[in-house]
Amino acid sequence: MTQVLGKVVTFDEFVAKYPDNTGQRYELYDGVIIEMPPPTGDHEEVIGFLATKITLEYSRLNLPYFIPKTVFVKPVENESAYSPDVLILNQPNLVNESLWKKASTVTQAASIPLVIEVVSTNWRDDYLKKYADYEEMGIPEYWIVDYGALGGREFIGKPKQPTILICCLEEGEYRVSKFRGNDRIQSPTFPELDLTAEQIFRAGTVGNS
Repeated sequence: MTQVLGKVVTFDEFVAKYPDNTGQRYELYDGVIIEMPPPTGDHEEVIGFLATKITLEYSRLNLPYFIPKTVFVKPVENESAYSPDVLILNQPNLVNESLWKKASTVTQAASIPLVIEVVSTNWRDDYLKKYADYEEMGIPEYWIVDYGALGGREFIGKPKQPTILICCLEEGEYRVSKFRGNDRIQSPTFPELDLTAEQIFRAGTVGNS
């Protein structure tokens, strides 16, 4: 579970304090520092699989993208800062990011072609808060990868089943498509990406088979 730490702080105060020497991962939610749950092996395998497949695809297309190790995505309108599981950055636009050089932080949708959150125990953040903030920022594509079927039934159905939600910005609002089983992922950012939902889910279960 996520853990709330201390008093309300500004983004600048948060960045000055982060990272600490514990190796723990933190995010900022409306001025409140949140200690993120420790990742599981399955969670990290899914992240690694997605990062590898997407890197191969943007490299094949010769796009000026890269996946950073640790970058904060900050909505302009509030004192929040998220560290996505997989973040694709558009390198040419980083010259326009005032927080990039000093705080490894991006605030503009033009810098973020695609953001991916792999769902863990704090699933409400991915489905609700981050969804709303990424939408408001105008990030064109947002994936919610729920390989463990942890999200609420309103999002992934009843009975719950592993689901990938791909949220595509249309006229300022996300249109959500759901992918399960052998459904081929449909990504506007990478339309030729040859990947099924099941291949992604299996990345988190290989060590358990």
